[in-house]
Amino acid sequence: MSLFKKASELEEKKAISVLIYGQPGAGKSTLGVSAPGPVVVFDFDGGIRRVNMAHRAEVITVEVNEWSEVGQALADPEMAMFNTIVIDTAGKMLSFMDKDIISKSRDKNPIRSLTLNEYGIRKSMFNSFVQQVLAMGKNLVFIAHEREEKDGDIKKIRPEIGGSSAGDLIKELDLVGYLQLIGTERVISFTPCERFYAKNACNLPSVFKVPIILDANGNMAKDAKGRVIRNTFLSDIVNTYTMSQAERTKRLQHYDDLKSDVELRIADVADADTANKAKEDFDEMEEVFDIRLYANQLLYEKCVKLGLKWSRSDGKYESAKEK
Repeated sequence: MSLFKKASELEEKKAISVLIYGQPGAGKSTLGVSAPGPVVVFDFDGGIRRVNMAHRAEVITVEVNEWSEVGQALADPEMAMFNTIVIDTAGKMLSFMDKDIISKSRDKNPIRSLTLNEYGIRKSMFNSFVQQVLAMGKNLVFIAHEREEKDGDIKKIRPEIGGSSAGDLIKELDLVGYLQLIGTERVISFTPCERFYAKNACNLPSVFKVPIILDANGNMAKDAKGRVIRNTFLSDIVNTYTMSQAERTKRLQHYDDLKSDVELRIADVADADTANKAKEDFDEMEEVFDIRLYANQLLYEKCVKLGLKWSRSDGKYESAKEK
């Protein structure tokens, strides 16, 4: 198999990675477990207990006490049954990494900060974790709190993750969404702006209104037809991305087929008549990406080799002798 692949031959992503951060009480953990199931939550700070029982009845939890347990859980045969791993919270997960790094160092003072070299080690640990989970074909959802920082006179909201790790985290992920309460509505934004960090590598709409899934009494909400509104927000996002990716691959394959047709047609061009007929057909081709531009460029190059010239006044190719 060739190492050089066309866009249509690239393997589709089987899983996506997401960071959701936002205001306290906005429902970050609840949103996290709406990812494609079965879902397992790696709970670093007890966040799963804040999720309404109706939405975590089928969710399995790993209550993490030390970083080594994460590796044990990933290696456990039971991990095969899960489609999504939720990290609650990303900031606490990094704290567990810090403790693990310090415990293996010469200076085992548990309240000290990491050295510059140790921050590099933590970055490698984090990147390895993300790549391992995605290589397993599992979706990865990070939950984080928000924090405010000043950039001159501008206040910017970013995920509450220590040091430069927020930037490192965002680089590794497909989606970063800021969840906020606007009045009584929950809204999640995936497009970055002056006010907050976000990322949208999946070409999704920039803003989504998150459905109300609990009523004022804490019971599961129902729609106008009396049907229970299920907690499927992230599942729907992943499905939309997967379908979009499949449609794009299909379109790329069609583009490759059209290119092959164009190249065969160019091979048959032998004179002004066949060149002009090809030109007419190319101008009427289905417009897939830049196929018309590609076809006309090949035709022009072939006509140059045949000694044909383009007549602007007549709008067609002519032999040099006709000129």
